[in-house]
Amino acid sequence: MLMKDERFFKTIKNFLEIYLLKQKNYSKNTQKSYRESLSLLLQYFKEELGLGYAQIGFDDLTYTNVCGFLDWLTVSRECSPQTVNLRLMAIRSFAKYSSIIDPAKVYFQVELANVPVKKTHGKVVEFMSLPALEALFLQPNTKKTTGFRDFCFMILMYDVAARCQELLDLRIGDLELQKNTPSVYLTGKGTKMRKLPISTKVAGHLKNYLNTAHPAISRKDEDFLFYTISHGHRNKMSSDAVSLFMRKYGETGKKMCSEIPDRVHPHQLRHSRAMHLYRGGMPLVLLSEFLGHADVNTTRIYAWADTEMKRQTIQKITDKCEANATIEPIWENDEQMIKRLYGLA
Repeated sequence: MLMKDERFFKTIKNFLEIYLLKQKNYSKNTQKSYRESLSLLLQYFKEELGLGYAQIGFDDLTYTNVCGFLDWLTVSRECSPQTVNLRLMAIRSFAKYSSIIDPAKVYFQVELANVPVKKTHGKVVEFMSLPALEALFLQPNTKKTTGFRDFCFMILMYDVAARCQELLDLRIGDLELQKNTPSVYLTGKGTKMRKLPISTKVAGHLKNYLNTAHPAISRKDEDFLFYTISHGHRNKMSSDAVSLFMRKYGETGKKMCSEIPDRVHPHQLRHSRAMHLYRGGMPLVLLSEFLGHADVNTTRIYAWADTEMKRQTIQKITDKCEANATIEPIWENDEQMIKRLYGLA
């Protein structure tokens, strides 16, 4: 089949495989997100504009078409404004790369820079109370290997406020459980690594999990800590598998504790730990490092979201003001004091 613009697809391939991974040193997960964005754009061209892949080229990367693509994401696919903006960012990045390797493509970059981003509302931090977490952690059947795996995944995710993908990528060699201060090495966004302490109690559960799921005789440091078994083979556990068992435990746990949200998802454990640490007095700068945020401003969502801390602070100030209101002012019935205060004496 004759292609309208073969260089368009070659540029996409080089953008994903060379520019993002080798030149920008982005992670595989970031590459995956950019690939999905471009794939969705091609899907939009095909389904909404009637263009087969062989008919798509650089000249289709117009302001009007990209605006239509963003509207399609919003209406047809019901994507959130944040997701839509991420897709736009990926397309803009591709246009920028295209202009670097071929200056004649600069006008694409300029045109797409004018595409407006979607307005987003303030981010709501979804976190669980301690009673809700306790009820959630009681749901897995820890007598079964898979149940104990799910239990350890959840308590470790909460303990170190990890992202779901960070735990899925975790290998046995990333754990240090034999030392007096057990810890774990997590690889976050942009392949940035951070070392975090693990509580003694959680470390104990992980040791038992290793003995059960990874017998010492066959244990290898490069093996994934959490896995599933399919057709007799161990496979790296997927984020879908985590979402599935957390939703299941959330539904059963809600019967025990009404404080568990109607919809439980993995990232709530990270948010919950972060909020509890913030309420416990951890400074935002330190919390930002703990969470692996590149910018401390990202961490400020926990300060903005903590209505309870605001309520308690306001109540303390109100109580203090009310208490002071009962104290007789020093100038009460003292005309000389009044004169001095107003410079009349």
